[in-house]
Amino acid sequence: MSIWVRIEGQKQLATPNLVAGDTVYGEKLVKLNNEEYRVWDAFRSKLAAALRNGLTIDTIRNGTKVLYLGASTGTTVSHVSDIVGPGGLVFAVESASRVARELLENVAKKRKNVVPILGDARKPEMYFSIFGKVDVVYSDVAQQDQTDIAIQNCQIYLKTGGSIFLIVKSRSIDVVADPKLVIRNQIRKLEASGFSTKQVIGLEPYDIDHAIIRGTYD
Repeated sequence: MSIWVRIEGQKQLATPNLVAGDTVYGEKLVKLNNEEYRVWDAFRSKLAAALRNGLTIDTIRNGTKVLYLGASTGTTVSHVSDIVGPGGLVFAVESASRVARELLENVAKKRKNVVPILGDARKPEMYFSIFGKVDVVYSDVAQQDQTDIAIQNCQIYLKTGGSIFLIVKSRSIDVVADPKLVIRNQIRKLEASGFSTKQVIGLEPYDIDHAIIRGTYD
């Protein structure tokens, strides 16, 4: 399944629409080879930005189980849902009740492979909807201890050999430190907790002072 398609002569990111005819955030729908695709906006999704900058997501594929921390209203969650397909699952954790309602109404009610969880990512032991181990933990949490939060969730739910995709928001961690130094420190923290770093991708020009770390849980 390719997420790169050619639309009007230009190479674009898009995912096969799991819910035909439905849009989540006003994205463009296109028909290619009798299949409907949703164009994936890199200015609305950090994962799309990372893909445009060279991220590899071969561990997120049809049938994958994903624990998604910081689901927000479900923009990126919906595209991950498209990728993992009917045989996969996305456990989408969001702590803000108003935002979680939008996630439920706009995404989870229409997509049977999305399980919304209203909960605090700092308390992963309190999730009641997750069963078994997941293949991937994707973390997009704007907190000073965002890396520690991701590690804690991985220790409980990520299978050995599974993947972590950690969005590092350097200004949320330290507003004055050099973002490159902040990112290096998060890599060290992950590696000290049993992860191998596979890729580090900056998200400019889509998101300033952000990066994504892709790693494997050894």
